[in-house]
Amino acid sequence: MGNEWAVVTGAGNGIGAVIARNAVKEGYRVAAWDVDRAGVEALAADLGGACTASVVDVTDEASVAGAVAALPAAPALLVNNAGIARFGPLLTLPAAEWRAAVEVNLTGTFLVGRAVAARMIEAGGGAIVNMASINGLAAAPNAGAYTASKAGIVMLTEHMAIEWSPAGVRVNCIAPGLINAGMSDAVNADPEVRRLRASRVPQGRLGTAEDIADAVLFLASAKASYISGQTIAVDGGISKGALASLPRPKSVDSVGIQ
Repeated sequence: MGNEWAVVTGAGNGIGAVIARNAVKEGYRVAAWDVDRAGVEALAADLGGACTASVVDVTDEASVAGAVAALPAAPALLVNNAGIARFGPLLTLPAAEWRAAVEVNLTGTFLVGRAVAARMIEAGGGAIVNMASINGLAAAPNAGAYTASKAGIVMLTEHMAIEWSPAGVRVNCIAPGLINAGMSDAVNADPEVRRLRASRVPQGRLGTAEDIADAVLFLASAKASYISGQTIAVDGGISKGALASLPRPKSVDSVGIQ
C-alpha cells in the first residue's frame, strides 16, 4: 500500500473512526474529515503521522474543494461515510429536518465524490466506497428522510460507477444492517432492545464497526478489482430474512414432498 492516501468522511467517531484506524493498519495514510474538530483531531493524534485531521463540511462545496486541494496527493480511496439521521413520521417531519438529512447524506456524497473523483481520474484511478444502509434497501416506519437519502446513495453509486469506471475509478456501496456502533448506539443502549434486535438477525448477533471496515477495505483492494457499481448489504442476512420470521404450521412443511 505504501504511502497511498485514503479520505474518510465522518471520521470523528463511530464507524468512520474505525474505518480510518483499519485503513492505517492496511498501510494507508488517512485524511480524516469531519465537522467535529475535537473528534478528528483526537483520532489524528492517536494515529500519529499516518493520519491528518481536517474540519470539512460535506454539504459545502467550497469546504470540500479546499480540503481536496490541500491533499498532498490524489487519494487511492475515498470512503463517503459522513451521515446523519433525522427520524420521525413523515406526516409531522419538519421540512428542515428532511433537507438536513438529504444534504448531508446524499448531496454530501455527491459533492465529495465528484471532487475526489476528479483528482483520482487525473492520477489514473482509485476506489470510492459510499455508505448507504439497509434502510435504503427496504423502508422502515418513522425513518424520516433517512430511508430516501440512503436509497438515493445506492442509485448515485451506480451512476458514479457508470460514468467513472471507464476512467479507472471503481465505485461501490456498503449497506450496513443492525450495527452496534455509531448512530445506533442510542438505540442499542437498552439491553433488552439490543437483545431483541440481535434475535432478528439470522446470524444471531448485531454487526460491529469492524465488520463494516472489513467490507470497505475489501472493496478498496485488488481482490475487488472487477467489482464496480454494486451495493453490498453487510447485515448478517437480515435484509433477506423477512420470511423467516413469519409463522407457518408444521403441517405444510412436507407439502409437495413425495
